[in-house]
Amino acid sequence: MTYRTSLTALALALAGLVPHPSAASATSNPGVSSVQWKTCPAYSDEVIRGLGVAEDKVAAFRSLMKRLECGTVSVPLNHADPGGRKIDIAVTRLAATDEAHRLGAVAVLPGGPGNSGYLDPVLRAALRNEEMAGLNERYDIIGFDPRGVGYSTKVACSFSPNGPQEPGTLTKEAARKIYDAQVASNEKCGRSDPAFLGQLTTENVAKDLDLVRTALGERSLNLLGFSWGTYLGMVYRSLFPGHTGRAFLDSVAPPWTRIDEHAKGAAEAAERNFGRMATWLARRDGTYGLGATARQVREEVVKLVRAYDKSPKTYTDLQRPVDGSAVADLARRNSTEWVRAGKALSELRTATGTTAPATVKELLGAPMMGPSVPGAPEPLNMTMNLAVACNEDSSRAGFDTAWRAYQQLVKRHPATGRAWGVPAMCPGWPLPVQQATLKRSSGSLVLAGHLHEFMSAYDWTLQTQRAIGGTVYTVADDVHVSTTRVPKCAADVVRYFETGRIGRGCEGSPIPS
Repeated sequence: MTYRTSLTALALALAGLVPHPSAASATSNPGVSSVQWKTCPAYSDEVIRGLGVAEDKVAAFRSLMKRLECGTVSVPLNHADPGGRKIDIAVTRLAATDEAHRLGAVAVLPGGPGNSGYLDPVLRAALRNEEMAGLNERYDIIGFDPRGVGYSTKVACSFSPNGPQEPGTLTKEAARKIYDAQVASNEKCGRSDPAFLGQLTTENVAKDLDLVRTALGERSLNLLGFSWGTYLGMVYRSLFPGHTGRAFLDSVAPPWTRIDEHAKGAAEAAERNFGRMATWLARRDGTYGLGATARQVREEVVKLVRAYDKSPKTYTDLQRPVDGSAVADLARRNSTEWVRAGKALSELRTATGTTAPATVKELLGAPMMGPSVPGAPEPLNMTMNLAVACNEDSSRAGFDTAWRAYQQLVKRHPATGRAWGVPAMCPGWPLPVQQATLKRSSGSLVLAGHLHEFMSAYDWTLQTQRAIGGTVYTVADDVHVSTTRVPKCAADVVRYFETGRIGRGCEGSPIPS
């Protein structure tokens, strides 16, 4: 879809927006898709707080929203058929405040797959802290919802619980029922709209992003990627090395997309990090009573896992029964939650009532994505999450293989292993495997790996460097995508985009005192 300059100017005027200088170069070429600008969504104070904005920053959020430009870019559903069906990609831009010294544009690549990135210019950059706000001085910050997410064109599968989630020790029979239900659910979803779902891949998102770059009139994009967004950054850089500027990728994904290997590596990292947690708890035995040595703490937690698997507890005020998987979930929390997780584990040692202990309820009763607030943008699209993962997963393990992997996982990781479940997400997915090819290039690339985290195991950062090059920036914490949240680390990120130089790493999130 093309728009002449005059039509684009009229659309901008109707939306009450002022065209950014770089937009002119895109709209002057009738063969290039442009951004269809429109008024940004309006959010209530309740929605803004639901987005994680602190009360004292609500006014600043509203001020930034007045600067934010919002629009859509039309892209082919199937990039191999550019003349075929079109879909819309929702795009936002926070223009550089120092236009005279502008260095370019930084595209924020969201996690997931399936997370929204529409408000990332505000939430992940300008509003995060003073250091990250500095990035917006000389750079436009670009956000977007990937295809299948949020304000972009999407579809929705209806998901049902994967079989009977009975509390207690997971038996082979119960696991088989869960697995079979997963197969049926995946087949139903995958066949509901294969023309669309089959086009939900990281490579297609990367191609969409390059069309967004063209529509914005940018010769290149700098990349700031988080979690799955790091893999998206790798793929974009491999496809479009000439259009990739500086790239900073935080909590680096592995250079492969096998779900079975992903579960294995994450589980190993989680159990290792529990050793750090056990040492921390042992030094505070007077507070938590879980043991005076790391070994004693580990033995106590493993005993709790087994005890609650043998005799699960159902509390009247907690939707989730507490069994061994719940105890293991508490044991794999990162250091920002050690205080509360330690308290919850301590509470479970002596809990006798019909209502959940306070900290147990606080940690195990909270929804993963936070409470749903009417009018809020979609934080995560589960259909897109499933489709991208399964379209790119070459393992698709059979039940016997998955069950053996689960048994090994629990045996090798007795404190945290029960939290994982059977590592089989994609059995029965009816669409073919599509995997991107990563390529090494000479462009500037920083891979920020967190030394102790499990969601993106540190070893994956090293594997990715061996595969595609780049500089490793080591963050000495266990907190997923924390780099831009910690002021000293965030200052390094901004300095990198301004100068191209980066140190060896930073301390990251501090361990609680």
